[in-house]
Amino acid sequence: MAEKVLIRRRMCEWEVKMVKIKIPYGKTHMEASIPEDKLLAVLSSKAHDYKAAASEAELVEQALAQPIGSQRLRDLVKGKNRVVIITSDHTRPVPSKIISPLLLQELRAGNPAVDITFLIATGFHRASTREELIYKFGDKIVNEEKIVIHDCRAATNMVNLGLLPSGGDFVVNKLVMEADLVIAEGFIEPHFFAGFSGGRKSILPGVVSQGTVLANHCAQFIGSDKARAGILDGNPLHIDMMYAARQAKLAFIVNVVLDANKKIIKAYAGDMARAHAAGCAFVSDLATVQAVPADIVITSNGGYPLDQNLYQAVKGMSAAAATVKQGGVIIICSACNDGHGGEAFYEWFAGASGGAREIFDNIMQIAAGDTLADQWEAQILARVELKASVIVVTDQCDHEIIENMHMKAAKTLPEAIDMAKAIVGKDALFTVIPDGIAVIVKE
Repeated sequence: MAEKVLIRRRMCEWEVKMVKIKIPYGKTHMEASIPEDKLLAVLSSKAHDYKAAASEAELVEQALAQPIGSQRLRDLVKGKNRVVIITSDHTRPVPSKIISPLLLQELRAGNPAVDITFLIATGFHRASTREELIYKFGDKIVNEEKIVIHDCRAATNMVNLGLLPSGGDFVVNKLVMEADLVIAEGFIEPHFFAGFSGGRKSILPGVVSQGTVLANHCAQFIGSDKARAGILDGNPLHIDMMYAARQAKLAFIVNVVLDANKKIIKAYAGDMARAHAAGCAFVSDLATVQAVPADIVITSNGGYPLDQNLYQAVKGMSAAAATVKQGGVIIICSACNDGHGGEAFYEWFAGASGGAREIFDNIMQIAAGDTLADQWEAQILARVELKASVIVVTDQCDHEIIENMHMKAAKTLPEAIDMAKAIVGKDALFTVIPDGIAVIVKE
């Protein structure tokens, strides 16, 4: 009997304690189970634990009532005939159901007769569907308000405002220039090459022409060491974006900060530059984490709506790339139910027999004036693949698409972890970034 007790005790001592970590995936989550002695760090934004001082609607109302560096919106709209509200498309989790009704209320409090148009900032993305607009705004706004979806390829809907500081043509949706007041709603998070989302990005790339996006997203800019998450000062893309926003007379913004559940924890309203800067400072304080180099890094693209395709998933991969060891493995949980997210993006990889090195070298030889569609996303993904193997975990995307883009695919996270260990060894060490787009990883 004593021998059996001793054996059981020794077996318990040999049992490895597992750490379970939830990873966002679509509208649900996956669970990583990592041996405690192999887990180096879990890197998360403090935004996910931040306790908001008021309800979501109250936070937006307070921001509108006390704008930064600007009059109240109800005062700005007096005497104006036409207002354009620029807002994000289906690929962004902007809580328009909360923000937009309050914006409309504020505008009509100052000018009940004002003509208001929502302009959907698709940038280089596909058009949002009616169903996606209803998910974003709710039925009332979709049924009762004017909504126009920007098309960056529709030249007849554009106006040329000259050159950007970089030398590219600045061509913007003419609805913006015909408006008496231009405002924007959005959210602020780390952005993998623009520094932060929000603010000036509503104009560029939001509502500009295809050519203007291409000029701003050239290989030289994307390759700059200043074109990284959390960096605005000296960021060449940001410089162009700020110029474009000023030329387009973006007068007022409402930008929010979200937690892991896509709930508003802070709101900033007012002058395009000053309100955005205040929001970026807040996000930077919450989101900055120190890299903890590991053999295997597990991450996500923050779940729906940001993980609908591989194009967007590059954002989460880039955060993982900042802390994975050279030759290591990045595992990203991303539903990618919308496939690759861009035919040109896909073809960069599907047509490259020489893999990431061939793609990267070819892109770096392309002059700024000759930038091709989606080359920036291909450039960053190739940069990631040159550092580490990438395994995409999804049960909603054709794995052949992923493999054609020189990555590996798994249906479950345990399967991906086994695949990763086969590459770097069974004693591999892990770092986990549950939400890759929510952090600024300092190398």
